[in-house]
Amino acid sequence: MAPTSPSPAAPAVAAFDLDGTLTDGGSVVHWLSAVASRASVRTSIVRHGPALLAGAVRSGRTADTAKESLFRSVLEGRELHDVMAVSEQFATEHLRTAIRPHVAARLAEHLDAGHVVVLVSASPALYVGTIAAAIGAQGAAATELAVDANGRLTGRYEGRNCRGAEKLRKLRALLCELEVGDTGEARPLYAYGNSRGDLRLLTAADRPVDVSRLGRLGRLGRFPRLDEVAVSRA
Repeated sequence: MAPTSPSPAAPAVAAFDLDGTLTDGGSVVHWLSAVASRASVRTSIVRHGPALLAGAVRSGRTADTAKESLFRSVLEGRELHDVMAVSEQFATEHLRTAIRPHVAARLAEHLDAGHVVVLVSASPALYVGTIAAAIGAQGAAATELAVDANGRLTGRYEGRNCRGAEKLRKLRALLCELEVGDTGEARPLYAYGNSRGDLRLLTAADRPVDVSRLGRLGRLGRFPRLDEVAVSRA
Protein backbone atom coordinates (compact mmCIF):
# COMPACT_ATOMS: atom_id res chain seq x y z
CA MET A 1 0.00 0.00 0.00
CA ALA A 2 1.47 3.34 -1.05
CA PRO A 3 2.12 5.83 1.74
CA THR A 4 -0.39 8.65 2.04
CA SER A 5 1.08 12.00 1.13
CA PRO A 6 0.57 14.73 3.71
CA SER A 7 -2.21 17.22 3.01
CA PRO A 8 -1.05 20.72 2.10
CA ALA A 9 -1.02 23.31 4.85
CA ALA A 10 -4.14 25.43 5.10
CA PRO A 11 -3.65 28.80 3.40
CA ALA A 12 -3.27 31.90 5.49
CA VAL A 13 -6.00 34.54 5.51
CA ALA A 14 -5.25 38.24 4.95
CA ALA A 15 -8.03 40.62 6.00
CA PHE A 16 -7.73 44.25 4.91
CA ASP A 17 -9.79 47.18 6.12
CA LEU A 18 -10.68 49.63 3.33
CA ASP A 19 -10.89 53.30 4.39
CA GLY A 20 -7.56 54.62 5.64
CA THR A 21 -5.96 51.21 5.18
CA LEU A 22 -6.11 50.07 1.57
CA THR A 23 -7.27 53.51 0.41
CA ASP A 24 -6.63 57.03 1.65
CA GLY A 25 -9.18 58.69 3.89
CA GLY A 26 -12.87 57.90 4.13
CA SER A 27 -15.11 56.91 1.24
CA VAL A 28 -18.64 57.20 2.63
CA VAL A 29 -19.21 60.93 2.11
CA HIS A 30 -17.75 60.74 -1.40
CA TRP A 31 -20.04 57.81 -2.20
CA LEU A 32 -23.11 59.58 -0.84
CA SER A 33 -22.21 62.61 -2.96
CA ALA A 34 -22.03 60.38 -6.04
CA VAL A 35 -25.43 58.88 -5.24
CA ALA A 36 -27.14 62.17 -4.40
CA SER A 37 -25.32 65.48 -4.78
CA ARG A 38 -22.61 67.29 -2.88
CA ALA A 39 -25.03 70.04 -1.89
CA SER A 40 -27.62 67.67 -0.43
CA VAL A 41 -24.97 65.65 1.39
CA ARG A 42 -23.45 68.81 2.85
CA THR A 43 -26.90 69.88 4.06
CA SER A 44 -27.43 66.49 5.71
CA ILE A 45 -24.02 66.60 7.35
CA VAL A 46 -24.75 70.04 8.79
CA ARG A 47 -28.16 68.86 10.03
CA HIS A 48 -26.62 65.84 11.75
CA GLY A 49 -23.40 67.62 12.66
CA PRO A 50 -23.69 67.40 16.47
CA ALA A 51 -24.49 63.66 16.35
CA LEU A 52 -21.68 62.98 13.87
CA LEU A 53 -19.21 64.91 16.01
CA ALA A 54 -20.30 63.02 19.14
CA GLY A 55 -19.88 59.76 17.23
CA ALA A 56 -16.37 60.70 16.13
CA VAL A 57 -15.42 61.37 19.75
CA ARG A 58 -17.22 58.51 21.49
CA SER A 59 -17.17 55.91 18.71
CA GLY A 60 -19.18 52.73 19.42
CA ARG A 61 -22.97 52.82 19.22
CA THR A 62 -23.00 56.62 19.17
CA ALA A 63 -21.03 56.63 15.92
CA ASP A 64 -23.13 53.81 14.47
CA THR A 65 -26.39 55.66 15.16
CA ALA A 66 -25.11 58.95 13.74
CA LYS A 67 -23.91 57.25 10.56
CA GLU A 68 -27.26 55.50 10.10
CA SER A 69 -29.10 58.81 10.55
CA LEU A 70 -26.96 60.34 7.80
CA PHE A 71 -27.69 57.38 5.53
CA ARG A 72 -31.43 57.73 6.12
CA SER A 73 -31.42 61.43 5.28
CA VAL A 74 -29.61 60.85 1.97
CA LEU A 75 -30.64 57.37 0.85
CA GLU A 76 -34.17 56.73 2.05
CA GLY A 77 -36.52 56.01 -0.85
CA ARG A 78 -33.83 55.67 -3.51
CA GLU A 79 -34.11 52.80 -5.97
CA LEU A 80 -31.60 50.06 -5.17
CA HIS A 81 -30.99 49.43 -8.88
CA ASP A 82 -30.00 53.05 -9.47
CA VAL A 83 -27.75 53.20 -6.41
CA MET A 84 -26.02 49.97 -7.40
CA ALA A 85 -25.19 51.37 -10.84
CA VAL A 86 -23.70 54.53 -9.32
CA SER A 87 -21.86 52.46 -6.72
CA GLU A 88 -20.08 50.37 -9.34
CA GLN A 89 -18.83 53.49 -11.10
CA PHE A 90 -17.83 55.04 -7.79
CA ALA A 91 -15.87 51.94 -6.75
CA THR A 92 -13.82 51.98 -9.94
CA GLU A 93 -12.97 55.66 -9.62
CA HIS A 94 -12.27 55.51 -5.90
CA LEU A 95 -9.90 52.62 -6.30
CA ARG A 96 -8.08 54.45 -9.09
CA THR A 97 -7.62 57.71 -7.16
CA ALA A 98 -7.34 56.68 -3.51
CA ILE A 99 -5.34 53.42 -3.43
CA ARG A 100 -2.34 53.37 -1.09
CA PRO A 101 0.41 51.81 -3.26
CA HIS A 102 2.46 50.29 -0.42
CA VAL A 103 -0.59 48.59 1.11
CA ALA A 104 -1.79 47.43 -2.32
CA ALA A 105 1.67 45.94 -2.86
CA ARG A 106 1.33 43.98 0.38
CA LEU A 107 -2.09 42.73 -0.68
CA ALA A 108 -0.55 41.54 -3.96
CA GLU A 109 2.11 39.65 -1.97
CA HIS A 110 -0.63 37.73 -0.17
CA LEU A 111 -2.33 36.86 -3.45
CA ASP A 112 0.98 35.71 -4.94
CA ALA A 113 1.54 33.53 -1.87
CA GLY A 114 -1.80 31.81 -2.42
CA HIS A 115 -3.42 33.31 0.66
CA VAL A 116 -7.14 33.95 1.03
CA VAL A 117 -7.54 37.73 0.77
CA VAL A 118 -10.70 39.52 1.92
CA LEU A 119 -11.87 43.07 2.59
CA VAL A 120 -13.63 43.89 5.87
CA SER A 121 -15.06 47.38 6.04
CA ALA A 122 -17.64 49.52 7.82
CA SER A 123 -18.39 51.14 4.47
CA PRO A 124 -21.47 50.00 2.51
CA ALA A 125 -21.29 46.60 0.85
CA LEU A 126 -22.84 48.19 -2.25
CA TYR A 127 -19.39 49.29 -3.36
CA VAL A 128 -17.00 47.41 -1.09
CA GLY A 129 -17.85 44.19 -2.90
CA THR A 130 -17.01 45.76 -6.26
CA ILE A 131 -13.66 46.97 -4.94
CA ALA A 132 -12.91 43.52 -3.53
CA ALA A 133 -13.56 41.89 -6.89
CA ALA A 134 -11.44 44.48 -8.70
CA ILE A 135 -8.36 43.81 -6.54
CA GLY A 136 -8.70 40.04 -6.79
CA ALA A 137 -9.92 39.43 -3.24
CA GLN A 138 -11.95 36.30 -2.65
CA GLY A 139 -14.70 38.10 -0.75
CA ALA A 140 -15.81 41.06 1.31
CA ALA A 141 -17.63 41.73 4.57
CA ALA A 142 -19.12 45.19 4.92
CA THR A 143 -22.11 47.15 6.19
CA GLU A 144 -25.32 45.95 4.56
CA LEU A 145 -28.15 48.44 3.93
CA ALA A 146 -31.82 47.53 4.22
CA VAL A 147 -34.12 47.47 1.19
CA ASP A 148 -37.91 47.60 1.40
CA ALA A 149 -40.41 45.42 -0.45
CA ASN A 150 -40.47 47.89 -3.36
CA GLY A 151 -36.73 47.68 -3.99
CA ARG A 152 -35.93 51.00 -2.35
CA LEU A 153 -33.27 51.71 0.23
CA THR A 154 -34.50 52.65 3.70
CA GLY A 155 -31.17 54.14 4.78
CA ARG A 156 -31.11 51.79 7.77
CA TYR A 157 -28.60 49.04 8.40
CA GLU A 158 -29.47 45.46 7.55
CA GLY A 159 -27.96 44.04 10.72
CA ARG A 160 -25.24 46.12 12.33
CA ASN A 161 -22.52 48.52 11.25
CA CYS A 162 -19.45 46.46 10.34
CA ARG A 163 -16.99 47.79 12.89
CA GLY A 164 -15.45 46.58 16.16
CA ALA A 165 -16.78 43.23 17.31
CA GLU A 166 -19.19 43.10 14.37
CA LYS A 167 -16.30 43.36 11.92
CA LEU A 168 -14.68 40.31 13.48
CA ARG A 169 -17.98 38.40 13.52
CA LYS A 170 -18.63 39.19 9.86
CA LEU A 171 -15.11 38.14 8.92
CA ARG A 172 -15.58 34.76 10.58
CA ALA A 173 -18.94 34.29 8.87
CA LEU A 174 -17.39 35.19 5.51
CA LEU A 175 -14.57 32.69 5.96
CA CYS A 176 -17.11 29.98 6.69
CA GLU A 177 -18.98 30.91 3.50
CA LEU A 178 -15.71 30.66 1.59
CA GLU A 179 -15.11 27.29 3.28
CA VAL A 180 -11.91 28.47 4.91
CA GLY A 181 -13.40 28.85 8.38
CA ASP A 182 -13.11 26.59 11.39
CA THR A 183 -11.97 23.33 9.77
CA GLY A 184 -9.60 22.24 12.49
CA GLU A 185 -6.56 23.27 10.46
CA ALA A 186 -4.36 26.16 11.49
CA ARG A 187 -4.94 29.12 9.21
CA PRO A 188 -2.78 32.10 10.20
CA LEU A 189 -4.72 35.36 10.10
CA TYR A 190 -3.05 38.55 8.95
CA ALA A 191 -5.12 41.66 9.66
CA TYR A 192 -4.47 45.18 8.39
CA GLY A 193 -6.22 48.20 9.91
CA ASN A 194 -5.81 51.85 10.79
CA SER A 195 -8.40 52.87 13.40
CA ARG A 196 -10.12 51.87 16.63
CA GLY A 197 -12.87 50.27 14.56
CA ASP A 198 -10.24 47.66 13.62
CA LEU A 199 -9.05 47.02 17.17
CA ARG A 200 -10.99 43.79 17.70
CA LEU A 201 -9.89 42.47 14.33
CA LEU A 202 -6.20 43.12 14.95
CA THR A 203 -6.38 41.77 18.50
CA ALA A 204 -7.78 38.48 17.19
CA ALA A 205 -5.17 38.15 14.41
CA ASP A 206 -2.03 36.04 14.53
CA ARG A 207 -0.19 38.71 12.56
CA PRO A 208 -1.80 42.12 13.13
CA VAL A 209 -0.50 45.14 11.22
CA ASP A 210 -1.12 48.82 11.94
CA VAL A 211 -1.02 50.88 8.73
CA SER A 212 -2.33 54.13 10.20
CA ARG A 213 -0.52 57.37 9.48
CA LEU A 214 -0.17 58.10 13.21
CA GLY A 215 2.06 55.09 13.79
CA ARG A 216 3.00 54.57 17.44
CA LEU A 217 0.91 57.58 18.47
CA GLY A 218 -2.32 56.08 17.14
CA ARG A 219 -4.94 53.87 18.76
CA LEU A 220 -3.33 50.79 17.20
CA GLY A 221 0.21 51.87 18.08
CA ARG A 222 0.96 48.72 20.06
CA PHE A 223 0.70 46.58 16.93
CA PRO A 224 3.57 46.00 14.45
CA ARG A 225 3.93 48.24 11.42
CA LEU A 226 3.91 47.07 7.81
CA ASP A 227 7.71 46.79 7.54
CA GLU A 228 7.80 44.68 10.69
CA VAL A 229 5.58 41.85 9.43
CA ALA A 230 6.66 39.72 6.47
CA VAL A 231 4.36 37.60 4.33
CA SER A 232 5.08 33.92 4.83
CA ARG A 233 4.86 31.70 1.78
CA ALA A 234 4.86 28.51 3.78
